[in-house]
Amino acid sequence: MVTVTPEQIHDKSLPIRDRMEALIRVKQQEITQGLASLDTVQFQTDKWIRGNNGGGGESMVLQNGTTFEKGGVNISIVHGKLPPQAVTRMRADHANLKGSDSDGSVNFFACGLSMVIHPINPHAPTTHANYRYFETTDPETNEVQAWWFGGGADLTPSYLYEEDAVLFHQKHKEALDKHDKELYPKYKKWCDEYFFIKHRNETRGIGGIFFDDFDSKPADEILHIIEDCFDAFLPSYLPTIAKRKDLPYTPEQREWQQIRRGRYVEFNLVLDRGTQFGLQTPGSRVESILMSLPKTASWLYDHHPEEGSDEDKLLKVLQSPREWV
Repeated sequence: MVTVTPEQIHDKSLPIRDRMEALIRVKQQEITQGLASLDTVQFQTDKWIRGNNGGGGESMVLQNGTTFEKGGVNISIVHGKLPPQAVTRMRADHANLKGSDSDGSVNFFACGLSMVIHPINPHAPTTHANYRYFETTDPETNEVQAWWFGGGADLTPSYLYEEDAVLFHQKHKEALDKHDKELYPKYKKWCDEYFFIKHRNETRGIGGIFFDDFDSKPADEILHIIEDCFDAFLPSYLPTIAKRKDLPYTPEQREWQQIRRGRYVEFNLVLDRGTQFGLQTPGSRVESILMSLPKTASWLYDHHPEEGSDEDKLLKVLQSPREWV
């Protein structure tokens, strides 16, 4: 049970894991309130408990709104012993990760906020954000052995409005530049490379920022970076939704949106590391993991947009990522 209050998030004397848990609880409320302000329905809260006293989480989901067809802003705070395959995979990035690959002797704690929002209007972009903290501890001494942060935010439009892409990138660049001006170029490139649908030879969207295994700065400093990235989200997204949510659209534009959502599903189920890790973790909650999938999507056989069309304009950018700021 977290004992850190919102006022204590920056108290360096407290464990970083508790401060991160307090932060994601605060941001879940802020983000859902901000998104709900543009809809006529509210987020519904679904609390869940992981088996074997392994923690739990809180899913806040909105469905069948007038602005958002489906959206979820989920937090999870889980702990236990890592499955052997997870230890093997993580040790590739963290040589200081101790314990055996085969006997389940690595204790872990993980907490994070993950969100995906799918608007109704094809002119309004889908968005995703995720910020998380992970640590392993010695099962006998409870001493922290390894820790890292990960996260990011990205935008996935069905129709390309360049000013929307610029706004999203600019706000996240400003958040990172406050701490280190080398971070945004690095994380923007990482985002383009990570959210790449290999079998389609295109990115999932127009990018944003992405990072993982971040432990190269003091944990307290990274926590401040995470907080500023959280704070960049609503200003980078709400103005775009307010501008696009009531634009008229045709059945053909809705169909294109469904095709693009199909690509979103392909990435999340085939390539996303977070989805794979969640489904491989014993006691994980499948409903929360697959919350990221849209309510509806389509796959048309051998579909290609007309050369020079608005749909083709988007596809060209997805095949050759651009610098937006």
